[in-house]
Amino acid sequence: MAFASLRRLAGAALVCAAALAAAPALAVTAPQPDRTVDMAKVLAPGPLPELSVGSPNGIPVVEYGSLTCPHCAVFSRETFPQLKKEYIDTGKVRFIFREFARNTLDVAGFVLARCLGDDKTFAADELLFAEQDKWAFADKPLEPLIEAMRPTGMTQAQATECLKNQKLADGIVAITKKATDEIHLTGTPTFVIDGKVYGGELTIDQLRAILDPLVKK
Repeated sequence: MAFASLRRLAGAALVCAAALAAAPALAVTAPQPDRTVDMAKVLAPGPLPELSVGSPNGIPVVEYGSLTCPHCAVFSRETFPQLKKEYIDTGKVRFIFREFARNTLDVAGFVLARCLGDDKTFAADELLFAEQDKWAFADKPLEPLIEAMRPTGMTQAQATECLKNQKLADGIVAITKKATDEIHLTGTPTFVIDGKVYGGELTIDQLRAILDPLVKK
């Protein structure tokens, strides 16, 4: 009797395991925003040309990021490629990256990226995120930062000259100040989608939960 009972229990366990395996994954609930803002104000032109990818008719997704922010780098390396594949390349989303300088090293990195030309800046920022460990936390970060820009074709002399561009530096600082004043941004990354502000790194599942209802409207 004891052996038969064990067999029945084992059989029931197998049935339960099979049912769980076959069940659809639980849907991720969209995160609650920190606050709401006027999206028209957020999308108003700033002091420097917008860094954006995707269809102009897509749902605007604005990320405020810092080049020295580890969570921003993780988002750039791990989450953004999937977001690009599912929403940007398909015309559903227009992704806008806004520079948020937390320190002078951020300003230097953003200025170097801008010096390449507006059409190459977004890719340069992605490169610096990918190479973040090699320059952002070094004792003397300027040289490794310039070295990280080498794949773009920027020479040492060009980088040195670029870093003297006060107009670009002032523009980066102005973008940062505008974000602080208008959306009360305090940390990076921060995302603004459909007038809602989400502080902190978002996973692709969380982004799907936020975006799918918007793109289906």
